[in-house]
Amino acid sequence: MKFNIDEIIKVTNAEILHKSNTDGTFDISTDTRTLQNMDGDCIYLPLRGENYDGHNFIEKALENGARGYFTQQKYKINKDADFVLYVKNTLTAYLELARYIREKINPKVIAITGSSGKTTTKEMLASVLMTTFKTHKSKLNHNNEIGFCETMFSMPMDTEALVVEMGMRNLGEIQLLTSYSLPDAGIITNLGSAHVERLGSLKNIAVAKCEIVSNLNNNGIFIGNDSELLRETLKYSGKKVFTKFSDCSNIKMEIGKTEFDYGQMTYGLAVEGEYNIENALLVIEAAKWAGVSYGNIKKGLLNYRPIEKRWEVTKIGDLTFINDSYNANPESMMAVLKTFLSVYKAPQAVLLGDMGELGKNEIAYHKKIGEFLSSYPGVLLLTVGELAKFISRGSSLNSKHFDSKEECARYIKNNLEAGTTVLLKASRVMKFEEIIEMVKKL
Repeated sequence: MKFNIDEIIKVTNAEILHKSNTDGTFDISTDTRTLQNMDGDCIYLPLRGENYDGHNFIEKALENGARGYFTQQKYKINKDADFVLYVKNTLTAYLELARYIREKINPKVIAITGSSGKTTTKEMLASVLMTTFKTHKSKLNHNNEIGFCETMFSMPMDTEALVVEMGMRNLGEIQLLTSYSLPDAGIITNLGSAHVERLGSLKNIAVAKCEIVSNLNNNGIFIGNDSELLRETLKYSGKKVFTKFSDCSNIKMEIGKTEFDYGQMTYGLAVEGEYNIENALLVIEAAKWAGVSYGNIKKGLLNYRPIEKRWEVTKIGDLTFINDSYNANPESMMAVLKTFLSVYKAPQAVLLGDMGELGKNEIAYHKKIGEFLSSYPGVLLLTVGELAKFISRGSSLNSKHFDSKEECARYIKNNLEAGTTVLLKASRVMKFEEIIEMVKKL
């Protein structure tokens, strides 16, 4: 979306420090590397992070074609620019412009958060909404303030439905995002122990996640995966819908296929897993609220496919790898293990890594995963990571722990039985996809 200077000043309350020519309409760019590829006039908006300051690249932005720039520095003006706009905080200005776009295009906005399953639910819901509306969605990992802004700035003018993923590491972050996105519907996929190290307790996690309704209008809807903690924490006077797996019946699950009945209707997915059914129930309720027909909901769910590092299947020789290592917490790891162990047949191996940000009870959380796996004596357990070794120690299974991913990859190549299916699950920091690449090279 392009802006004229009058719009920008009104929306951001900017002060003009220097002006020689403000004619025209402008795109906004926060990255000097993209300026030369943009169509038309552009304004550079420098952002500050923990390890960088975009103000250091203002001269480069002008060299690359920016006509003007924002700044938080009143005392330093580059008069090679056609104009210079002062704001107290450039990220706030970015957010205010993003909210202006949201209000001007005015799509149905559905915001999604949760301890796990956010991206899957976002992708699944977008797949359903696309059957009926011109739909836009957050890109992968675009779930913080900057990601939200980039989602808004890339939104086509004819968008009718917008699906926004919202991540959270501390209290107040989701409330901030909702104050600029102004959602019509809010979804919480679940409340789990991810980030308990930062927030201190599951109750605080629930409070943080429930901020998704802090700017939800009372004519909207809240949809959540039912739990006592969610019900007692949520403060919203509008319509609320709580879903749970036990609401389903006639569940049929096999590799690459799931079928279930919900609300006297039959739905299907081209992927397996109880947790995917739980995500689908949230999607069904959101789509019904948005006015999508049963036929289109059913079609959109069947069209959904997992994205990178989420149940990503790769075959290498006579081995099959299921990479679900984008992230992990105790709840998501348990859900994925249950699906894998119930749907796939022997020979089976599970390759598990560290789960991060679990606080003082992190060792106990890992041991519980091992204890759970003890009920599956035919499964080979492989672990990599300082915390993952406690999964092996907590299990009575035949297990092997490795100090490195390279060592693990060599073991897989040289020792696994032909026809084995290997599930990989770990927190993102472990970069377990590298093990698959190592096995390929071997």
